[in-house]
Amino acid sequence: MSVNHVSVTAVSFGPEQAQRALRLARETLQIESDAIVAADRRLSSVGGDAFTKAVGLLLACHGRVVVSGIGKSGHIARKIAATLSSTGTPAIFVHPAEAAHGDLGMVTDSDVFISISYSGESAELLAIVPVVKRMGANLIAMTGNGESSLATLADVHIDIGVEKEACPLNLAPTASTTVTLALGDALAVALLDARGFREQDFARSHPGGALGRKLLTMVRDVMRTGDAIPAVRSDVALTRALLEVTRKGMAMTAVVDDNFRPVGIFTDGDLRRMLETRQDLSNITVAELMHANPRAVRPGQLAVEAVELMEQYRINQLLVVDDSGVLVGALHIHDLTRAKVI
Repeated sequence: MSVNHVSVTAVSFGPEQAQRALRLARETLQIESDAIVAADRRLSSVGGDAFTKAVGLLLACHGRVVVSGIGKSGHIARKIAATLSSTGTPAIFVHPAEAAHGDLGMVTDSDVFISISYSGESAELLAIVPVVKRMGANLIAMTGNGESSLATLADVHIDIGVEKEACPLNLAPTASTTVTLALGDALAVALLDARGFREQDFARSHPGGALGRKLLTMVRDVMRTGDAIPAVRSDVALTRALLEVTRKGMAMTAVVDDNFRPVGIFTDGDLRRMLETRQDLSNITVAELMHANPRAVRPGQLAVEAVELMEQYRINQLLVVDDSGVLVGALHIHDLTRAKVI
Protein backbone atom coordinates (compact mmCIF):
# COMPACT_ATOMS: atom_id res chain seq x y z
CA MET A 1 0.00 0.00 0.00
CA SER A 2 1.46 3.31 -1.06
CA VAL A 3 1.12 6.43 1.06
CA ASN A 4 1.19 9.84 -0.52
CA HIS A 5 3.15 12.46 1.36
CA VAL A 6 3.03 16.18 0.81
CA SER A 7 6.57 17.23 -0.01
CA VAL A 8 8.00 20.15 1.90
CA THR A 9 10.80 22.03 0.22
CA ALA A 10 13.40 23.59 2.46
CA VAL A 11 13.97 27.23 1.63
CA SER A 12 16.56 29.71 2.76
CA PHE A 13 15.37 32.53 4.98
CA GLY A 14 17.40 35.55 4.01
CA PRO A 15 16.75 39.29 4.27
CA GLU A 16 14.20 39.31 1.45
CA GLN A 17 12.20 36.48 3.01
CA ALA A 18 12.40 38.18 6.40
CA GLN A 19 10.99 41.40 4.96
CA ARG A 20 8.22 39.48 3.20
CA ALA A 21 7.33 37.66 6.44
CA LEU A 22 7.17 40.96 8.31
CA ARG A 23 5.00 42.51 5.60
CA LEU A 24 2.59 39.59 5.67
CA ALA A 25 2.44 39.75 9.47
CA ARG A 26 1.51 43.42 9.37
CA GLU A 27 -1.03 42.82 6.62
CA THR A 28 -2.58 40.02 8.68
CA LEU A 29 -2.92 42.25 11.72
CA GLN A 30 -4.36 45.05 9.61
CA ILE A 31 -6.91 42.79 7.89
CA GLU A 32 -8.01 41.28 11.20
CA SER A 33 -8.11 44.70 12.85
CA ASP A 34 -10.24 46.05 9.99
CA ALA A 35 -12.58 43.06 10.35
CA ILE A 36 -13.11 43.78 14.05
CA VAL A 37 -13.73 47.46 13.30
CA ALA A 38 -16.34 46.44 10.71
CA ALA A 39 -18.01 44.16 13.28
CA ASP A 40 -18.06 47.07 15.72
CA ARG A 41 -19.77 49.25 13.11
CA ARG A 42 -22.43 46.57 12.60
CA LEU A 43 -23.11 46.54 16.33
CA SER A 44 -23.70 50.28 16.25
CA SER A 45 -26.29 49.85 13.49
CA VAL A 46 -28.26 46.81 12.30
CA GLY A 47 -26.33 44.25 14.36
CA GLY A 48 -26.93 45.91 17.70
CA ASP A 49 -30.46 44.55 18.12
CA ALA A 50 -29.34 41.00 17.45
CA PHE A 51 -26.49 41.30 19.95
CA THR A 52 -28.70 42.67 22.74
CA LYS A 53 -31.35 40.01 22.03
CA ALA A 54 -28.63 37.36 22.35
CA VAL A 55 -27.54 38.81 25.69
CA GLY A 56 -31.17 38.80 26.84
CA LEU A 57 -31.60 35.13 25.89
CA LEU A 58 -28.41 34.18 27.70
CA LEU A 59 -29.36 36.15 30.82
CA ALA A 60 -32.76 34.46 30.93
CA CYS A 61 -31.25 31.00 30.47
CA HIS A 62 -32.14 28.70 33.40
CA GLY A 63 -29.94 25.89 32.14
CA ARG A 64 -26.54 26.07 30.49
CA VAL A 65 -25.17 27.68 27.39
CA VAL A 66 -24.17 24.98 24.90
CA VAL A 67 -21.66 26.16 22.30
CA SER A 68 -20.97 24.07 19.21
CA GLY A 69 -18.96 24.25 16.02
CA ILE A 70 -16.69 22.08 13.91
CA GLY A 71 -13.18 22.57 12.58
CA LYS A 72 -11.70 26.00 13.35
CA SER A 73 -15.15 27.17 14.47
CA GLY A 74 -15.09 24.32 16.97
CA HIS A 75 -11.86 25.63 18.51
CA ILE A 76 -13.40 29.09 18.81
CA ALA A 77 -16.56 27.57 20.29
CA ARG A 78 -14.51 25.83 22.99
CA LYS A 79 -12.84 29.10 23.93
CA ILE A 80 -16.14 31.01 24.05
CA ALA A 81 -17.65 28.31 26.29
CA ALA A 82 -14.62 28.50 28.59
CA THR A 83 -14.78 32.30 28.79
CA LEU A 84 -18.51 32.26 29.55
CA SER A 85 -18.02 29.66 32.29
CA SER A 86 -15.23 31.60 33.96
CA THR A 87 -17.22 34.83 34.00
CA GLY A 88 -20.45 33.67 35.60
CA THR A 89 -22.39 32.03 32.74
CA PRO A 90 -22.34 28.19 32.99
CA ALA A 91 -21.41 26.89 29.54
CA ILE A 92 -20.18 23.72 27.86
CA PHE A 93 -18.80 22.82 24.44
CA VAL A 94 -20.50 20.02 22.51
CA HIS A 95 -18.91 18.63 19.36
CA PRO A 96 -21.65 18.49 16.69
CA ALA A 97 -20.55 15.11 15.33
CA GLU A 98 -20.53 13.59 18.82
CA ALA A 99 -23.87 15.29 19.54
CA ALA A 100 -25.42 13.40 16.63
CA HIS A 101 -24.30 10.15 18.27
CA GLY A 102 -25.54 10.64 21.81
CA ASP A 103 -24.04 13.80 23.26
CA LEU A 104 -27.18 15.72 22.34
CA GLY A 105 -28.59 14.17 25.50
CA MET A 106 -26.69 16.87 27.40
CA VAL A 107 -28.96 19.55 25.90
CA THR A 108 -32.28 20.40 27.60
CA ASP A 109 -35.15 22.77 26.87
CA SER A 110 -33.75 25.12 29.54
CA ASP A 111 -30.50 25.65 27.60
CA VAL A 112 -29.41 28.18 25.01
CA PHE A 113 -27.57 26.65 22.06
CA ILE A 114 -24.95 28.73 20.23
CA SER A 115 -24.04 27.29 16.82
CA ILE A 116 -20.95 28.66 15.06
CA SER A 117 -20.37 28.19 11.34
CA TYR A 118 -19.00 30.84 9.00
CA SER A 119 -20.92 29.49 6.01
CA GLY A 120 -23.98 28.72 8.07
CA GLU A 121 -24.25 25.45 6.16
CA SER A 122 -22.18 23.09 8.30
CA ALA A 123 -23.70 19.65 7.71
CA GLU A 124 -22.82 18.46 11.23
CA LEU A 125 -24.62 21.39 12.84
CA LEU A 126 -27.61 21.24 10.48
CA ALA A 127 -28.05 17.60 11.47
CA ILE A 128 -28.59 18.49 15.15
CA VAL A 129 -29.97 22.05 15.22
CA PRO A 130 -33.51 21.04 14.18
CA VAL A 131 -33.52 18.54 17.05
CA VAL A 132 -32.33 21.27 19.44
CA LYS A 133 -35.17 23.49 18.25
CA ARG A 134 -37.74 20.71 18.74
CA MET A 135 -36.48 20.25 22.30
CA GLY A 136 -37.43 23.84 23.00
CA ALA A 137 -33.93 25.26 23.53
CA ASN A 138 -33.28 28.74 22.19
CA LEU A 139 -30.82 28.98 19.30
CA ILE A 140 -28.22 31.66 18.63
CA ALA A 141 -26.38 31.30 15.31
CA MET A 142 -23.06 33.01 14.60
CA THR A 143 -22.50 32.91 10.84
CA GLY A 144 -21.16 35.07 8.05
CA ASN A 145 -24.31 34.63 5.96
CA GLY A 146 -27.61 35.99 7.21
CA GLU A 147 -29.48 33.98 4.56
CA SER A 148 -27.88 30.66 5.48
CA SER A 149 -29.77 27.66 6.84
CA LEU A 150 -28.44 28.13 10.36
CA ALA A 151 -29.27 31.84 10.37
CA THR A 152 -32.80 31.09 9.19
CA LEU A 153 -33.37 28.48 11.93
CA ALA A 154 -31.97 30.69 14.70
CA ASP A 155 -33.91 32.78 17.20
CA VAL A 156 -31.05 35.28 16.98
CA HIS A 157 -28.41 35.61 14.28
CA ILE A 158 -25.08 37.35 15.00
CA ASP A 159 -23.20 38.39 11.87
CA ILE A 160 -19.53 37.35 11.90
CA GLY A 161 -18.94 38.15 8.23
CA VAL A 162 -15.64 39.59 7.04
CA GLU A 163 -14.63 41.22 3.76
CA LYS A 164 -11.72 38.83 3.34
CA GLU A 165 -9.57 36.41 5.27
CA ALA A 166 -6.02 37.30 6.20
CA CYS A 167 -4.85 34.13 4.46
CA PRO A 168 -3.24 35.17 1.13
CA LEU A 169 -5.29 32.43 -0.54
CA ASN A 170 -8.46 33.71 1.20
CA LEU A 171 -9.08 30.14 2.31
CA ALA A 172 -7.86 29.51 5.87
CA PRO A 173 -10.22 30.96 8.53
CA THR A 174 -8.27 33.83 10.04
CA ALA A 175 -10.08 37.17 10.13
CA SER A 176 -13.43 35.39 10.50
CA THR A 177 -12.30 33.36 13.52
CA THR A 178 -10.82 36.50 15.08
CA VAL A 179 -14.13 38.33 14.72
CA THR A 180 -16.06 35.33 16.09
CA LEU A 181 -13.77 35.13 19.12
CA ALA A 182 -14.02 38.89 19.71
CA LEU A 183 -17.83 38.79 19.56
CA GLY A 184 -17.83 35.83 21.94
CA ASP A 185 -15.73 37.87 24.34
CA ALA A 186 -18.14 40.78 23.88
CA LEU A 187 -21.06 38.53 24.87
CA ALA A 188 -19.18 37.32 27.96
CA VAL A 189 -18.28 40.85 29.05
CA ALA A 190 -21.85 42.13 28.55
CA LEU A 191 -23.17 39.18 30.56
CA LEU A 192 -20.74 39.51 33.45
CA ASP A 193 -21.61 43.19 33.72
CA ALA A 194 -25.37 42.49 33.64
CA ARG A 195 -24.96 39.80 36.32
CA GLY A 196 -22.92 42.08 38.59
CA PHE A 197 -20.04 39.62 38.36
CA ARG A 198 -17.23 40.80 40.66
CA GLU A 199 -13.56 40.18 41.17
CA GLN A 200 -14.38 37.81 44.05
CA ASP A 201 -16.69 35.78 41.79
CA PHE A 202 -13.90 35.43 39.23
CA ALA A 203 -11.55 34.27 41.95
CA ARG A 204 -13.98 31.54 43.04
CA SER A 205 -13.92 30.03 39.56
CA HIS A 206 -10.12 30.36 39.38
CA PRO A 207 -8.97 29.06 42.80
CA GLY A 208 -5.68 27.86 41.35
CA GLY A 209 -4.78 31.20 39.81
CA ALA A 210 -2.99 34.17 41.30
CA LEU A 211 -6.21 36.13 41.75
CA GLY A 212 -7.89 33.18 43.42
CA ARG A 213 -5.05 32.84 45.90
CA LYS A 214 -5.19 36.55 46.70
CA LEU A 215 -8.94 36.76 47.14
CA LEU A 216 -9.74 33.36 48.66
CA THR A 217 -6.76 32.62 50.93
CA MET A 218 -7.44 33.54 54.55
CA VAL A 219 -4.94 34.22 57.31
CA ARG A 220 -6.08 31.00 59.02
CA ASP A 221 -5.03 29.05 55.92
CA VAL A 222 -1.37 30.08 56.16
CA MET A 223 -0.71 31.07 59.78
CA ARG A 224 1.40 29.02 62.18
CA THR A 225 -0.52 27.56 65.09
CA GLY A 226 -0.09 25.61 68.32
CA ASP A 227 3.48 24.89 69.37
CA ALA A 228 4.79 26.60 66.22
CA ILE A 229 3.78 30.00 67.66
CA PRO A 230 6.77 31.69 69.34
CA ALA A 231 5.56 33.10 72.68
CA VAL A 232 7.01 33.94 76.10
CA ARG A 233 5.73 35.66 79.25
CA SER A 234 6.74 39.26 79.77
CA ASP A 235 8.76 38.52 82.92
CA VAL A 236 11.13 35.97 81.38
CA ALA A 237 14.81 36.71 80.91
CA LEU A 238 15.95 37.99 77.54
CA THR A 239 18.12 34.89 77.11
CA ARG A 240 15.01 32.70 77.41
CA ALA A 241 13.24 34.84 74.80
CA LEU A 242 16.22 34.46 72.46
CA LEU A 243 15.97 30.68 72.73
CA GLU A 244 12.29 30.91 71.72
CA VAL A 245 13.15 33.13 68.75
CA THR A 246 15.77 30.63 67.59
CA ARG A 247 13.68 27.53 68.22
CA LYS A 248 10.57 28.70 66.35
CA GLY A 249 12.43 30.17 63.37
CA MET A 250 10.31 33.29 62.89
CA ALA A 251 12.96 35.85 63.87
CA MET A 252 10.61 37.04 66.63
CA THR A 253 8.58 36.00 69.63
CA ALA A 254 5.26 37.25 70.91
CA VAL A 255 5.25 38.47 74.51
CA VAL A 256 2.02 37.45 76.24
CA ASP A 257 0.25 37.89 79.58
CA ASP A 258 -1.17 35.12 81.75
CA ASN A 259 -4.26 34.89 79.52
CA PHE A 260 -2.10 34.44 76.40
CA ARG A 261 -3.00 37.87 75.10
CA PRO A 262 -0.12 39.66 73.33
CA VAL A 263 1.33 42.62 75.18
CA GLY A 264 4.35 43.01 72.94
CA ILE A 265 6.65 41.54 70.34
CA PHE A 266 10.41 41.04 70.39
CA THR A 267 12.31 40.60 67.11
CA ASP A 268 15.87 39.88 66.10
CA GLY A 269 16.01 43.49 64.93
CA ASP A 270 15.38 44.62 68.50
CA LEU A 271 18.28 42.44 69.60
CA ARG A 272 20.67 43.91 67.02
CA ARG A 273 19.76 47.44 68.00
CA MET A 274 20.30 46.64 71.69
CA LEU A 275 23.74 45.12 71.07
CA GLU A 276 24.89 48.42 69.58
CA THR A 277 24.70 49.99 73.05
CA ARG A 278 25.03 47.12 75.54
CA GLN A 279 26.45 43.60 75.54
CA ASP A 280 25.49 42.30 78.97
CA LEU A 281 22.23 40.36 78.62
CA SER A 282 22.24 38.63 81.98
CA ASN A 283 19.86 40.89 83.91
CA ILE A 284 17.48 41.99 81.16
CA THR A 285 13.90 40.84 80.82
CA VAL A 286 12.19 40.69 77.47
CA ALA A 287 9.65 43.30 78.64
CA GLU A 288 12.42 45.92 78.69
CA LEU A 289 13.10 45.56 74.95
CA MET A 290 9.81 44.47 73.44
CA HIS A 291 7.57 46.65 71.28
CA ALA A 292 4.24 47.12 73.06
CA ASN A 293 0.89 46.94 71.26
CA PRO A 294 2.10 44.74 68.39
CA ARG A 295 0.37 44.67 65.00
CA ALA A 296 -2.11 41.85 64.70
CA VAL A 297 -4.71 40.40 62.34
CA ARG A 298 -7.70 38.09 62.72
CA PRO A 299 -7.76 34.52 61.36
CA GLY A 300 -10.76 35.33 59.17
CA GLN A 301 -9.09 38.20 57.35
CA LEU A 302 -7.80 37.78 53.82
CA ALA A 303 -4.14 36.87 53.66
CA VAL A 304 -3.65 39.72 51.19
CA GLU A 305 -4.74 42.13 53.96
CA ALA A 306 -1.89 40.82 56.09
CA VAL A 307 0.47 41.54 53.18
CA GLU A 308 -0.82 45.10 52.94
CA LEU A 309 -0.30 45.60 56.69
CA MET A 310 3.25 44.29 56.49
CA GLU A 311 4.01 46.59 53.58
CA GLN A 312 2.44 49.59 55.32
CA TYR A 313 4.49 49.20 58.49
CA ARG A 314 7.57 47.61 56.87
CA ILE A 315 7.45 44.51 59.04
CA ASN A 316 7.94 40.83 58.26
CA GLN A 317 5.86 39.25 61.02
CA LEU A 318 2.32 39.58 62.34
CA LEU A 319 0.53 38.09 65.30
CA VAL A 320 -2.90 36.56 64.83
CA VAL A 321 -5.48 37.03 67.60
CA ASP A 322 -9.10 35.94 67.96
CA ASP A 323 -12.04 38.20 68.76
CA SER A 324 -11.18 38.18 72.46
CA GLY A 325 -7.57 39.16 71.80
CA VAL A 326 -6.05 35.76 72.56
CA LEU A 327 -3.00 34.79 70.49
CA VAL A 328 -3.99 31.97 68.12
CA GLY A 329 -1.39 32.21 65.38
CA ALA A 330 1.67 33.87 63.92
CA LEU A 331 2.45 34.88 60.38
CA HIS A 332 5.78 35.46 58.62
CA ILE A 333 6.13 37.02 55.19
CA HIS A 334 7.74 33.76 54.03
CA ASP A 335 4.48 31.94 54.84
CA LEU A 336 2.67 34.26 52.44
CA THR A 337 5.33 33.77 49.78
CA ARG A 338 5.11 29.98 50.04
CA ALA A 339 1.33 30.19 49.69
CA LYS A 340 1.88 32.35 46.59
CA VAL A 341 -0.23 35.16 47.99
CA ILE A 342 2.68 37.43 47.06
